[in-house]
Amino acid sequence: MKEKKIKISEVRHRTFGKKTNLLFSILIGLFAFTCVFPLIFVMIISLTGENALVTDGYQLFPSEWSFDGYRYLYEMKEQILQSLLVTVVVTVVGTIVNVSFTSTYAYAISRPNFRWRRFLTIFALITMLFSPGMVPNYIVMTNMLQLKDTIWALILPMALSPFNIIVMRTFFNRSVPNAIIESARIDGASEIRIFVKIVLPLAVPGIATISLFAALGYWNDWFNALLYIQSDNLVPLQYLLMKIQANIDYMAQNAGMSSNMAGGAASIPREATRMAMVVISTLPIALSYPFFQKYFVRGMTIGGVKE
Repeated sequence: MKEKKIKISEVRHRTFGKKTNLLFSILIGLFAFTCVFPLIFVMIISLTGENALVTDGYQLFPSEWSFDGYRYLYEMKEQILQSLLVTVVVTVVGTIVNVSFTSTYAYAISRPNFRWRRFLTIFALITMLFSPGMVPNYIVMTNMLQLKDTIWALILPMALSPFNIIVMRTFFNRSVPNAIIESARIDGASEIRIFVKIVLPLAVPGIATISLFAALGYWNDWFNALLYIQSDNLVPLQYLLMKIQANIDYMAQNAGMSSNMAGGAASIPREATRMAMVVISTLPIALSYPFFQKYFVRGMTIGGVKE
């Protein structure tokens, strides 16, 4: 029996050889490079001169380097900074609201003694499968809630995510033992105190995961601004960059209509500006990912396991 136990333990603790580890390290490194390379390539294109882009196309090592794309956007720095501030506020406030609603909803339906557990779970699943459509959403936001042209019109439509609810529900079921909650109830703790003092500290990886999902959604959102925002002071960054791109394309397509428009279109570095806008809109949220990484992997692993 002892010999069998030793053999079983040896099998369990057997590791790959050095050559196998090296092979997998190379494969993982190549995969990571393919994920990062597009952003690096876009940054190179944004720093390429417009003449070099027209003559040589996209090159890793361009013949002409230029900051014309960033200079063109710098001329609109006040409007871009205002839109960036709006986007940051919407992302931060929206993420807090989304995580608060999602985590409390998920915790409620994860408790076996909650009376409406099954009904609310099915309700969340139905909203994942069926959507009322754009027109009812617009009527609710503008006529019923009177939120048109307010910053809440950019926050509330994405304040609750059914997918994140299911992820957090599974996470709570697997990571928060019922024995701890029952013991806290016996000691006289209320449900809110149990949730804040016991459940939330145990659910940090899951909360970090859905926080990243929510932050990405708010940061990249432009459609709600297209529907509900008319004031220039409330335009988010993504929607502003889309408007700038649309104006550049319009000037380029109608350059032959007037000499002034032709001169303005010729002086705009179209391709470099387009790539510079991609860098400006992508880099800030990409830099925040390393802070969530260690929680993100664990949260997705636990929250994605089926019960």
